[in-house]
Amino acid sequence: MRKIGRSDLKNVYDKLLRHFGPQGWWPGDTRFEIIVGAILTQNTAWKNVEKAISNLKAAGALDSPSAMMKLGQRRIARLIRPAGYYNVKAKRLCNFLRFLRSRHDFSLDNLSRLKTPLLRQELLSVNGIGPETCDSILLYAFRRPIFVVDAYTKRIFSRHGLFETGSSYDHIQKIFMDSLLPDHILYNEYHALIVRLGKEHCRKCPNCAECPLSG
Repeated sequence: MRKIGRSDLKNVYDKLLRHFGPQGWWPGDTRFEIIVGAILTQNTAWKNVEKAISNLKAAGALDSPSAMMKLGQRRIARLIRPAGYYNVKAKRLCNFLRFLRSRHDFSLDNLSRLKTPLLRQELLSVNGIGPETCDSILLYAFRRPIFVVDAYTKRIFSRHGLFETGSSYDHIQKIFMDSLLPDHILYNEYHALIVRLGKEHCRKCPNCAECPLSG
C-alpha cells in the first residue's frame, strides 16, 4: 500500500466539503455540555443523546459539574436513559465529575489551562474515557488540534485503500496529524464531514453509487 500524504487527505476533505458544506459540529451550548455529550454518544446515535441532554437540562444538571454531581448517579442514570447503557454511562459521568472535583475543584477553566499532552493524559486516566471520547473532548470542548478517529474514519479510508484494515487508532491519527496543519477548526470540520459521509453513504452496507468520493 502506497504512503498517503497531505494531497490525498486534502482531496478527500475538499470533496466532502463541496458535497455536504460546513457541518457546524459539535452541538452544545457550553463546554460542559459538549463533554457530557461526548461521553453519552458512546455506542448510540446522536438523536438519542439529544433526548438525554434535554432531560439533563430540564433537571438543571448541565448548569455546572457540581450541580450534576449533587443529583447522584441513580438519578443521572434515569435522566440519560434515552442514550442507552444508561447505568454504565452514568457511572462514567460520575467518574469524570469525581476526577474534576478532586483534581480541579470542579473548574473546567483550571483543567483547560493544562497543556494538551498533560490534559490528554489526565482525561485518559478517567475510567470510561477512551481515546476517541478523550480526543472528542479535546477537539470540541477545549479546541485543541487533535484529530478524532472513529469507526467511520477506519471504514471509509480503508475502503478507499488509504489505510489498511485493522490499522490502530494511534497509527491513523498520526497520519492525519502528520499530513495536515495543526488546526482545530480544520480537524473539527474534517471529522464532522467523515461522520456525515459514514451515516449517509459508507454504512456497513454501503451506498457507493452516490458517494461523493466515488469516481
